[in-house]
Amino acid sequence: MKSLSEAAWEIAAEALRQVDVRRVVARHVACDGAVLTLGGKSVPVGELDQIVMIAVGKAALPMYEAARDALPGVPIRAVVVTNQAAEMDGAVVMPASHPLPDLASLRAAEVVLALLREVTERTAVLFLISGGASAMLEAPLDARISMEDTAAFYQALIGSGLPIAQMNALRKHFSAVKGGRLAEAAANAWMQYTMLVSDVPSGSPDAIGSGPSLPDSNTMADCRGLLRSVGPLPARVAAFFESALCVETPKAGDRCFERAHWEVVLSSEHLAAAAAKAARAAGFRVEIDNGCDEWEYRDAGRYLIDRGLEISGDPARVCLISVGEVGVTLPEVVGEGGRNQQFALWCAREVARRGAAATILSVGSDGIDGNSQAAGAVCDETTPELARARGFSVEDALEEFDTTPLLRAVCATMETGPTGNNLRDLRILLFG
Repeated sequence: MKSLSEAAWEIAAEALRQVDVRRVVARHVACDGAVLTLGGKSVPVGELDQIVMIAVGKAALPMYEAARDALPGVPIRAVVVTNQAAEMDGAVVMPASHPLPDLASLRAAEVVLALLREVTERTAVLFLISGGASAMLEAPLDARISMEDTAAFYQALIGSGLPIAQMNALRKHFSAVKGGRLAEAAANAWMQYTMLVSDVPSGSPDAIGSGPSLPDSNTMADCRGLLRSVGPLPARVAAFFESALCVETPKAGDRCFERAHWEVVLSSEHLAAAAAKAARAAGFRVEIDNGCDEWEYRDAGRYLIDRGLEISGDPARVCLISVGEVGVTLPEVVGEGGRNQQFALWCAREVARRGAAATILSVGSDGIDGNSQAAGAVCDETTPELARARGFSVEDALEEFDTTPLLRAVCATMETGPTGNNLRDLRILLFG
């Protein structure tokens, strides 16, 4: 029989295989030679001169390739903004930075805005947006703000512990390409369709990639309240939020959305369902519990351990699945790690402290966890003692956000490489 660690890894790997971006995108885009269909809305091909595709985010490459292949013979102008090295025919591929924006992010934003401002009523615009787009495509509304200060603003947001939707509310009002401003630039198009691969909680589509082509549900009043939760900002960034340059974002009902529609085609709910199917096939009794989404990581860990121990009395082995993200407030100086490794190691220590037994897997569906090369980790109650035997302090690693060296030393890191997807994090706890 496989160990619980092996079983957890196999369940996670199968779940990631099942949420195939290309297959999903191809179901929403089609052309039969005479009629073009984008997300259920159709237009005769003869009424269009071209389709403009803007693909941005960690899933930009597979989303673009799937959409392109589904539209043979249709004239396409495309810009693909990605943090993965790639070359492809038929598209301008622009490298970009993540998780902090840089000059490449600014150049990408300038190219995208210039292209969208050229569209006419004989153009259909297809936005392909996935997680990571916030950093990869960025241009401050105040052009005097440097990209160094912009990156420092992003770093302050990341270290604040704010939920992603609240961080992105601030990014939207800071940016010339977020919070519906790409839709504003493309307002002359015959139609706009946005396909979204979600890395945010359900019900918040305009938070995905900071909602570049969707109406913004956040306001300046929201931002003023949120800024109090963010650490010191660069002086010019702080001044911007108090200035007349910080204007309201486009809202539902604005003219630029009259011929626009959007759809979340993949989300963490799909990831959870795929993991549950794989766990059942492996013989586990499965429960999905996302009740701790966006909690502080230690609170989320206690909640899931308590829940797992509560349901694990059954003779059958139990698999508890949870998707979403947990919050980690970063120290001023961080080591090598990520929130998934932080969560898995802390839970292993907590399980060991209780004298219980459980395997805890936590992985980023994009294949990247924080500033490490790992996607996440799989630990159990023996992990802390193994680490100490190799000369590591679990307590220091957690306090310094420096978990990767410890976890690598005990062979607990999970390394998948970039997956071309981004559906938030997957947590699997196995009991029995």
